[in-house]
Amino acid sequence: MYSGGERFVNNRSFFSGLKAGISIAIGYFPVALTFGLLAKTTGLSIWEATAMSIFVYAGAAQYMSLTLISKGVDPILIVLNTFVVNIRHFLMTAALNEKMQSEKRWIKGIYAFGITDESFSVLATQKDKKIATPFAFGVALIAYSSWVVFTAVGHVIGANLPAFLQAAMSIALYAMFVGLLVPSMRGNRKVVMLALLAAMINGFFYWTQLLSTGWSILVATLASSIFIEIIYAKRGKNLPKGV
Repeated sequence: MYSGGERFVNNRSFFSGLKAGISIAIGYFPVALTFGLLAKTTGLSIWEATAMSIFVYAGAAQYMSLTLISKGVDPILIVLNTFVVNIRHFLMTAALNEKMQSEKRWIKGIYAFGITDESFSVLATQKDKKIATPFAFGVALIAYSSWVVFTAVGHVIGANLPAFLQAAMSIALYAMFVGLLVPSMRGNRKVVMLALLAAMINGFFYWTQLLSTGWSILVATLASSIFIEIIYAKRGKNLPKGV
């Protein structure tokens, strides 16, 4: 049982987390809205689109899944591709665990589900020596709610668009990926090399038909990531100390 003072501190931490996560919720508004709209044009029902945001809750992976679903890729391959895209979450939550207050594992598991690139940034930049669990729940809850709600809203908007606009929106999916990639390529040779190599490998499998779409994306992602990391690891070893 919590004392009155502990409840007050926990409530204050929770509402502080909600306040800190407002910027994330606002930022999710256009992205989640677009996802819901594109999910509608891909053929998903409002329940399927919303369920994906509820249970997957991973922007880039969800957008990628729409492409794979539209191409009729095997569900197992979609899950594998989603796992590869989201594997960075292992590193984020492991790093964040050092800053969180001690808590039961099942409680950590709940708020860890709400860790995204954005919520990680908010939590990792907190100046407190130990981040309170209610604060983490507040940040995760408002961001998660925003993503789920605006996914459904986007689907409703998409359902009311004229048929020719719904068909045209399929192009927006590719534009979205380009919009995410190009800013990260600026001034970052590693990202440029990674993107070009992945595109070449995927293009090779696409034109030769050696692998299906799902396997092609999976192999291209893993192979290019491993190859580029090996190159940069060797390059780092060859640099003089202090460079």
